[in-house]
Amino acid sequence: MKRLLLATALIAAPMLANPCFAQGGADAPKIDPAKLSAHIKVLSSDDFEGRGPATAGETKSVDYIVGQMKAIGLEPAGDLKTDGTRAWTQDVPLGKFDIKGDPHVHFMINGEHAHLKQGDEIAVRAAMTNVDAVSIKDAPLVFVGYGVKAPERNWDDFKGMDLKGKVLVVLINDPDFETGSGDFGGKAMTYYGRWTYKYEEAARQGAAGVLIVHETAPASYGWATVKNSNTATMFDIVRKDPAKVHPNLEAWIQRDTAVNLFKAVGLDFDALKKQAQSRDFKPVELKGATLSAEYAVDHSVITSKNIAGRIKGTARPDETIIYSAHWDHLGVGQPDAKGDKIYNGAIDNADGIAAILELARAFKSQPAPQRSILFLAVTAEERGLLGSEYYAANPLYPLSKTVADLNIDALSAAGPAKDITTSGDGKVDLQDLLVAKAKGHGRYFTPDPTPQAGHFYRSDHFPFAKRGVPAISVGSGEDLVNGGKEAGKKAEEDYTTNRYHQPADEWSADWDLSGQAQDIGLFYEVGADLANSKTWPEWQAGSEFKALRDQTKSDRK
Repeated sequence: MKRLLLATALIAAPMLANPCFAQGGADAPKIDPAKLSAHIKVLSSDDFEGRGPATAGETKSVDYIVGQMKAIGLEPAGDLKTDGTRAWTQDVPLGKFDIKGDPHVHFMINGEHAHLKQGDEIAVRAAMTNVDAVSIKDAPLVFVGYGVKAPERNWDDFKGMDLKGKVLVVLINDPDFETGSGDFGGKAMTYYGRWTYKYEEAARQGAAGVLIVHETAPASYGWATVKNSNTATMFDIVRKDPAKVHPNLEAWIQRDTAVNLFKAVGLDFDALKKQAQSRDFKPVELKGATLSAEYAVDHSVITSKNIAGRIKGTARPDETIIYSAHWDHLGVGQPDAKGDKIYNGAIDNADGIAAILELARAFKSQPAPQRSILFLAVTAEERGLLGSEYYAANPLYPLSKTVADLNIDALSAAGPAKDITTSGDGKVDLQDLLVAKAKGHGRYFTPDPTPQAGHFYRSDHFPFAKRGVPAISVGSGEDLVNGGKEAGKKAEEDYTTNRYHQPADEWSADWDLSGQAQDIGLFYEVGADLANSKTWPEWQAGSEFKALRDQTKSDRK
């Protein structure tokens, strides 16, 4: 999951030759929109079947990306082979989990059954605890507000209640989301607001399951995204004790389903939601209601692939700048209204792969840099940033000497913008470098316009960041040269509603990728400056990642 950037086939603007927005510096190589389009067209074609990990679509994706890296002239930079050379790929072992058939889930409310239909009222994820089946019978339901335990904020939504064996009903996002002020930094989401945290904390509490109440605004996406992302095959990194981070039942429910449930047991959902915004909130048992669930789970371990190509530095080859993007999407899933089952993932994120390939071509057209540059295409982003998480936990090149991760995910296909942005505010020097480059081309920086969506935690730069590596994800601006902010907002809303994580995210010949090329050009300049200097970007004061980076400072001399 990531920031939903501008992308729509409905906005077709002419290619603009505005000197104020020419990508790259005076001597920088130009990024070709036609080459970007060609990569996206191939990678998002039906032949690639939505690029699901552990499918024929993965094989085709890996073959295509490796073939392009070879043609561009990169050197393989993946796993070490027995002969001392490197492969083009890094093996990524993943747990693979599928629900067999339809899950049977129902509430028992005052003696009456209320069945929940998968994909409509509820979106149940395949259990990732290595069990063959989930069997929950008449588990008590407890509303735990936002499900947050944050000692540093003197906040505990659980208040010592024994929740073992119970199913928690929890709100998405942070307690501050509705009011914009409070102990969690206002509208900007903290990690406590992410759905991943809700599941992790429920596991720590010993809960049998979690039902996250979906609401479009605090989730930052609609029910279609929830359904498509959670009812398909699930993946996770291989864990020694998965029950420490996953309860057996992980699911989302529709807001209306939650409201009706609360009403049936004499509770007011909106009133309790208001109470949950205070640190005085106490868990509320839904007396008279229980949940039962029965479904079989098929689980196995597969090996997916990260793909790595490199330009070796001439002066300091052990110092590495990474350009990353995820190659995977959702594969083949539930059909849309037109019967289309292939989730092509053109914008998300065939365009990111196109970007790193064309960045590699740009760097190869220049004299070799002083530092090494790694072009990293990671797997299983859509399953929880798993490919980048695996790389960051098992780096091919030391993280302490990794200068930066510059990540690309879902750039605009709506034409050039006057501004540029990033996914969340990471408080890192890299952002300042990007701002300066944009200013040099007559563009300005717009802070993430929806920090409440938690974009910083939803792209592949985050596994690097949480280990201290300076990292950002670039984002296309919203103030379009053709149509301004109104057109930009309309384009983004159209993509979010009608294409994001849906089969309609397809390549279009009508796209204007000249703006995307300019955005990539700015990222080229940032990386080129770092690759030909001794500069080590830092996390700034107030960043939660600064202390981690400082611990390895002696490695960077």
